[in-house]
Amino acid sequence: MKKFFSEFKKFISRGNVMDMAVGTIIGAAFTAIVTALSNGILKPIINMVLYYCFGGNKDALSKMYTVLVPVMKVEEGVEILDLANSIYIDWGAFISAIINFLLIAFVLFLIIKAFNNIKDSAENAKNLEKKIEFKQSKGIKLNNKEAAYVAEQARIKEEEAKKALEPKPEPTPDPVVVLLEEIRDSLKK
Repeated sequence: MKKFFSEFKKFISRGNVMDMAVGTIIGAAFTAIVTALSNGILKPIINMVLYYCFGGNKDALSKMYTVLVPVMKVEEGVEILDLANSIYIDWGAFISAIINFLLIAFVLFLIIKAFNNIKDSAENAKNLEKKIEFKQSKGIKLNNKEAAYVAEQARIKEEEAKKALEPKPEPTPDPVVVLLEEIRDSLKK
């Protein structure tokens, strides 16, 4: 039993699990934003477009839904469809759900594409460094790209060395500490 819990603890404390949890939380929050956008803005627009596509009159409203079990109510002497109690297919909601899916899939695609580009550029830099090291160890002449990379790395190291040699500015004293020291010194006198 101890082994089981120690393995579980190791699994939970891994970075991948924590990254997955953070991703799930952010994904849920993003999904809520997209759902609100879709239900609050896009669905009414879709229903309006369907309304005008079906003639834009009083009867067109009933064509936005496929009523399976109609429940009618009487308002001001006129019998109308009671959507709150009827069973129907809401085509606007269906189209809205498709739009939700496409928006979320598109944003996830962009995020994954960005991460892959970062990962690929890091791998390319490592491969380039290995290639340069190999060529330099064998005395092979570097091409222009490799020579530029070596020069850039040398410049970066030189700047870091200069920064390390520069005197560090003294930290500005805390005004409260200075005031307390002055009070202490004046009380000593």
